[in-house]
Amino acid sequence: MAEVASGLRPRIRFRFALRPLAQVHPWGRDRRTLHWFGLTDGWYWIELNGHELLRYSDQTMRRRQVDGYVGLPYVNYYVVRLWEDLLQLLPAVLEPVPADLAPFIEADSTGWPERGEYEEDFTAEIWYGDRLIDLGYLRNGPLIRGWRTISNGVDAVTVDWWNRRCEQDIDGTFAGPVRGRQVLTTEEFIDAVRHLDRDLIAAMHERITLLEERRIVLPDVELDLTALRAEHHDRATWLQHALDRRLKTDWTAVRAGAALLRRAP
Repeated sequence: MAEVASGLRPRIRFRFALRPLAQVHPWGRDRRTLHWFGLTDGWYWIELNGHELLRYSDQTMRRRQVDGYVGLPYVNYYVVRLWEDLLQLLPAVLEPVPADLAPFIEADSTGWPERGEYEEDFTAEIWYGDRLIDLGYLRNGPLIRGWRTISNGVDAVTVDWWNRRCEQDIDGTFAGPVRGRQVLTTEEFIDAVRHLDRDLIAAMHERITLLEERRIVLPDVELDLTALRAEHHDRATWLQHALDRRLKTDWTAVRAGAALLRRAP
């Protein structure tokens, strides 16, 4: 559902804010450098039908502010990481799940038995995990998954999340419901990824231009502006490559592994 066509607020958006360029920390000690990845330092979060995923709880923010933290109440990392992970995920999320595998993809994997000696259950685990955003670099990072179904003429992407709670670790808890699930049209989901891609590529073009024209100078920081611009042009093509990529799933192996993983303990 296009934002302009509907006139309604989109139900999903991947949001970000870049740290001011002069405040971006260079990489390295003896040789201070910056590159495309490092220049995306900032904050990001997901707006999903009234919820804000990847927003830290008020309790966590109060604790961090006591320690001197200044910034937005969202994941504080390199924005490119969310962008890269979504593009990596996109071909799997957009692969329609066969109706007979819907109960498997909808299930909570924490209830599965330990993997045994069969190759098929490993294949099924990988297939299931390919629809999970990699947030393992975050402290107590939530589990956020997405998958596509086409049923009775309805083409939809389901986004499922689990905010893990750790009462002994208030420095890394996330706001919002512990568990949730939202069903979107596939068009809405693709549109949200396109918006993130467009906005990040535009913001990085502006950032690189400031450096090229020396309107912003980063003292004692090594920058290869030619390589930076070349990488920018290359990354601007990544979304289309992700949309064009098609998976070659061994459905027989996935079905066999799903049956093994969901068997009664």
